[in-house]
Amino acid sequence: MSPPRRPVLRTLAAVAALVVLTATAGCGGDAAADGAQANELRYQGSVGQVTLPELAADLGYLGDVKLTWIGNVTGGPQDIQATATGQSDFGGAFNGAIVKLAAANAPITAVVSYYGSDAQTFQGYYVLDESPVRSPRDLIGRKVGMNTLGAHAEAVLKTWLARGGLTAAEIKQVELVALPPVNTEQSLRQRQIDVAVLGGVIRDKAVASGGIRTIFTDYELLGAFSGGTYVFRDDFIKRNPETVKAFVTGVGKAIEWARTQPRETVVARMRDIIGKRGRNEDPSLVAYWKSSGVAGRGGVIGEQEFGTWIDWLAAEGELRGDRPKPGDIYTNRFNPFVDGGNA
Repeated sequence: MSPPRRPVLRTLAAVAALVVLTATAGCGGDAAADGAQANELRYQGSVGQVTLPELAADLGYLGDVKLTWIGNVTGGPQDIQATATGQSDFGGAFNGAIVKLAAANAPITAVVSYYGSDAQTFQGYYVLDESPVRSPRDLIGRKVGMNTLGAHAEAVLKTWLARGGLTAAEIKQVELVALPPVNTEQSLRQRQIDVAVLGGVIRDKAVASGGIRTIFTDYELLGAFSGGTYVFRDDFIKRNPETVKAFVTGVGKAIEWARTQPRETVVARMRDIIGKRGRNEDPSLVAYWKSSGVAGRGGVIGEQEFGTWIDWLAAEGELRGDRPKPGDIYTNRFNPFVDGGNA
């Protein structure tokens, strides 16, 4: 069990080192010496789940661009840090975590949304049925388990606590615990934590098992929104604009394919992908898939999807110096779905 930490300060301190490392990072899958653009993208996946780029590749939407899996990741900050340091070519994270990196001058740009919350797909904050926790004030002195600190789950939780009337000092008394997503439900049921943050298929599987109830969801709190985006390093984008365009187009098409197909068709495709890739995984989670939750058509990024978290982080005192502008953090120029277009 992880002890309480100060994730934002730790993240910002680490970012300073990341910025330096990025300048000297190897190109990896970057453009070839003869000037040809990269046709291979290194990435991190998720155990027992299919990411949108993986779905796009299987559907043939990435064209000549190939994906090379280099391992699995448990949280977005780790994923985009790997991208910033050149260990991977793209990574995805909660937009607030991307804001933190951008505020520290990390040379990355968000290019397409990949997850969000809607009526079908959302992150919920769950307790055992018999738990006395029902309101924000009930969380003081209790433990909340989530996949990673300093990201989506923490930002939404603190927003809920603040709206519930808790002071900054009281919010600090809520202990945050980082846990792998596949272990969070078990930790709740074994009473190692008081609240579990569960999302997507992991949440649906836990709810289907019974014995837990919701205290609130990010969808109830904020409405439908895209919560995270994929990023590339700026130097990679400069050298490989057509590769990035192929990636964004493919991911956008995969979003719309999944949005328009019968749920059973999408689930069957994901189960098949997991079987073919041979990573010794349990494919049972995909049976609970409902939607990507992405708000914008084809993953088009909305300004408010960064502006909301810039404002929140600034109000929390977690940004130093001038606030970054949303338009400096993301771009839709590679997305054919922007302004109502089609891929």
